[in-house]
Amino acid sequence: MIITYRNPQDFNDCIDLHFDILDNDFCNRWKTQLKNLLSENYLLEKNYCFLGFAESPRDVDYLCDEINDAIFQINRFNTYNKWQIAGLEPYHIDDHFSKDSVMYDKSFGVGNAINGDQNTNLGLCLKHDAMNRLHRYFEDLQGEAWGLSNYYKIADFKTKYAIRQLNDLCHELESYVLSLRKSVVEPEWQRPSQIMTWLQAPRQNLQPQDFGLFQQNNFDRELGGVYLHWAQIGKTHIEVFRDEDGAPVDDVICSSINALRYYTGEFDIEWGKDVTDDTAPWHAVEQQQFRTWLQDNGFDINDPQLALGYIKIGSCNLQKSFGTEDQFEIWSTLAQHLDVYKIKIDDVEQTFDYVWSQPGFAQQQIEKMKPGYIHSSHND
Repeated sequence: MIITYRNPQDFNDCIDLHFDILDNDFCNRWKTQLKNLLSENYLLEKNYCFLGFAESPRDVDYLCDEINDAIFQINRFNTYNKWQIAGLEPYHIDDHFSKDSVMYDKSFGVGNAINGDQNTNLGLCLKHDAMNRLHRYFEDLQGEAWGLSNYYKIADFKTKYAIRQLNDLCHELESYVLSLRKSVVEPEWQRPSQIMTWLQAPRQNLQPQDFGLFQQNNFDRELGGVYLHWAQIGKTHIEVFRDEDGAPVDDVICSSINALRYYTGEFDIEWGKDVTDDTAPWHAVEQQQFRTWLQDNGFDINDPQLALGYIKIGSCNLQKSFGTEDQFEIWSTLAQHLDVYKIKIDDVEQTFDYVWSQPGFAQQQIEKMKPGYIHSSHND
């Protein structure tokens, strides 16, 4: 697989990155789904593509403004009680997001990280309560992939899009703040990544034998690694464990912990430093604490259906693509090319000649999603 990246400030400045895809039954089925996305010209979500790049123009102020715009649209839709008329409880988001509400200021002190991922001081740390509220709004309003909320079904096109934005912006903001802090206290542990999702990507059910792949890779992540994208609504067990500092499930704010059921042709690329038991001793400690937390909350850690881990699909050939395996040199190159221009896999390719900052990009996405929006409005 070859992905062409473009400099959004200079469209003539492009680089090709080369990816080796694993040869197994699941990856072959995944590849078929990706080829379908490309050949059928599905719309790549370029506004939710590069996460955790501390130099990104999509910074905290920008992302908070986007969140507030989405909230405004949601509240405006129900100005005339459309949800109540349909028999639903009123739903109004009385919340405003700003830099101060989502992260701690530097004045709280920015200390050194301990064991790569635990911070000693609050400065530049994320305020998880704010992020949990934001994600809860999304879960309430959209529901789950297998059971959409009536709020979502009744909403108009712009409001459906705004609801979806709550989720995307929440995760983008979390990733940005994490890398921003890491860039100060421990630069080598920044967590840049790439999320390759397409609007209305068809979902397929995971087959029974696929679940063993989660256990093969567990939660290891490698620089340049390609992993199956999480293609459904809700938080994973590991996300809740981390966000809530190991609190019991009954006390967790998130109401939609669930295991992955589906796969699409979508994928994620890890651009951060390797996180494995060998490269990051703190990772092994965390995983043991996580297993204990699962058992304490009644989960069977040996149940493959819990989908505990990431399914690995392939990896970037770093030497061929960048001429180096040095993460800082790779980040420097990527930082100048944060726009996916083309994807080619085998004999199928698609060009994405648009950028998220163009006027009308949001409306372009809404138009592309209208068939799905119409279907969801009548999906009982």
